[in-house]
Amino acid sequence: MSFTEADSKAINTIRVLAADTVFKSNSGHPGAPMGCAPMAHLLFSRYMNYNPKNPRWANRDRFVLSNGHACALQYILLHLTGYPTSIEDLKQFRQLNSKTPGHPESHITTGIEVTTGPLGQGFANSVGLAMAEAHMAATFNKPDFELFNNYTFVITGDGCLQEGIASEAASLAGHLKLGKLIALYDDNHISIDGDTEVSFTEDVVKRFEAYGWHTIVVKDGNHDLESIARAIEEAKKVTDKPSLIKVFTTIGFGSLNQGTEKVHGSPLKADDIVQLKKAWGFNPEEKFAVPKETYDLYHAKADKGAKLNQEWDALLEKYASAHPELAAQLKRRLANKLPEGWAKELPRFTPADKASATRKLSEAVLNKIADDLPELIIGSADLTGSNLTRWKTAVDFQPNDSNIGNYAGRYVRYGVREHGMSGVMNGISAYGGLIPAGATFLNFISYASGESACLSAVRLSALSGQRVIYIMTHDSIGLGEDGPTHQPIETMAMIRATPNLIDLRPADGNETSGAYLFAIESKERPSVLALTRQDLPQLEGSSIEKTLKGGYVLQEVQDADVTLVATGSEVSLIVDAAKLLKEQGIKARIVSMPSTKLFDEQPYDYRASVLIDGIPSVSVEAMSTFGWDRYAHESIGIDTFGSSGPYKEVYKHFGLVPDVVAGKVQKIVAFYKKEGFVPSLVRKYFH
Repeated sequence: MSFTEADSKAINTIRVLAADTVFKSNSGHPGAPMGCAPMAHLLFSRYMNYNPKNPRWANRDRFVLSNGHACALQYILLHLTGYPTSIEDLKQFRQLNSKTPGHPESHITTGIEVTTGPLGQGFANSVGLAMAEAHMAATFNKPDFELFNNYTFVITGDGCLQEGIASEAASLAGHLKLGKLIALYDDNHISIDGDTEVSFTEDVVKRFEAYGWHTIVVKDGNHDLESIARAIEEAKKVTDKPSLIKVFTTIGFGSLNQGTEKVHGSPLKADDIVQLKKAWGFNPEEKFAVPKETYDLYHAKADKGAKLNQEWDALLEKYASAHPELAAQLKRRLANKLPEGWAKELPRFTPADKASATRKLSEAVLNKIADDLPELIIGSADLTGSNLTRWKTAVDFQPNDSNIGNYAGRYVRYGVREHGMSGVMNGISAYGGLIPAGATFLNFISYASGESACLSAVRLSALSGQRVIYIMTHDSIGLGEDGPTHQPIETMAMIRATPNLIDLRPADGNETSGAYLFAIESKERPSVLALTRQDLPQLEGSSIEKTLKGGYVLQEVQDADVTLVATGSEVSLIVDAAKLLKEQGIKARIVSMPSTKLFDEQPYDYRASVLIDGIPSVSVEAMSTFGWDRYAHESIGIDTFGSSGPYKEVYKHFGLVPDVVAGKVQKIVAFYKKEGFVPSLVRKYFH
């Protein structure tokens, strides 16, 4: 392959633009963009198929910048290739309300596939993107109709590959033989603390070979374009393994401080930028300058992508004639629409139906809807028999030669990789046409939300608006004998505190169906379904529709003395407590609150009708009371860690049984009657 002066000019344009962009902002990371410029140039000028005029083209190649602090590189490439990122946007790098924030944000910047920043997350996203391609190809491709064959390219760094989530995702990718996943490892030997010799000296290539990856090493990533190009071409030919291309680079290449941590997270000095531009033939007096030949080079590649997009559109129309049902399904899914009437399959229950754990009721829902929603791709982190997420007709998502499933399968065996599972699901969701759901114990969502040193996969689902469904079973001390390490106490408070992440803790079968209705129809919000291990009765007054309001009056009484509010397994508890209170002459209203987030979004008048003024409100939940002061004057819960034992004994130990709860409520009612004053929750919080 031949390279010209135009290639060198384009690479150096990226480097000087990175220096200018970070200097203008007085904030950011110039070093990695300057070091990664050659490999990024080759991807965007030679190897990737994309169409800036139609950024959501279904068969475009996906690019992920996992070391998201280097985002100046990605913004520059978006500008050069013709996406709606202007020179003015580059000048507004890291400024308030700009389209070029400090890390890549898919919901802010057109052309960004996934939100990255916390190291390793983008790497896991790329595995999800590659899984999605493999599944869509296996589902829709037919002879003479190869609709899906795109590659997923990821640039990753030393920091990403130190994070646990990247190891989890890489292990899964190797097992799944994702041949269209190509990772370029920017090995510049520098992290914030300095040379990686202080903490990271393992043989990464051997590690990835052990994961089942194809590996290549490029010794000179600063100059040797031919070796980088050959490595990419070789990787594309390996169809039964993902590929890792280790590229040795120099961070801040061309800077006076190249190869040191000084160019990692700080702008270059003005005199350094002057000598940089002089060395590469740029006018040091000009800022944000782009040669016309560089624009022409990238625009030519974008034009080729637009032509490929047109050819793909024409192929899809021919496909519609040959395979009308599949084509209709594909177009529906790409338009992010659900099948007509799918929700009619959701189970409904009456108090005459037997008591059942909500994890079991979740299984019943999945068995009813999974075949009618082919976009659902569900899995579990090695807890299938406990999470009950595999429906009767499910086929495992596995390599086609595995004899245990195929790429058209929709049940994913994530293994003991909770954090990796969550990052992968963000990638699956971002690909389009799929709704991922993944399961583990509720307490282990802490792995998915807290393992990362910076942010979390679950938090990024919420931040970037990915429709990811977290099916979390064993949701409280009700799991019993496994004890404090497995019993979530603070977890729901964390979920409720996370913006755009919807908490759903259903109390019975109707609320479980309602939780799925919301989660599946919510196009830009992830949901956490917190489900019980223990059996719960089907409640009088519950419904699918009421669940969507987040909180509702389950049982109303005239001239009530108190409102009892609960979620999940504690709703039936307060129903029983209310019966005991009635015997003592105390009238209790019952409110079920399956989702505090959804309740908060209801109109003021509705919320005021549920949590009425003039009588005390008491919350009951078998976990932390943190946050309940918004909905209750007094809270009954657990503000310590749990305890090991049979679940009924554990509930009794913590006083979460009807007679103890009724006794506490009786004292609360007496206290407020004596005071003669009940603070207004409605006025305090809901105006």
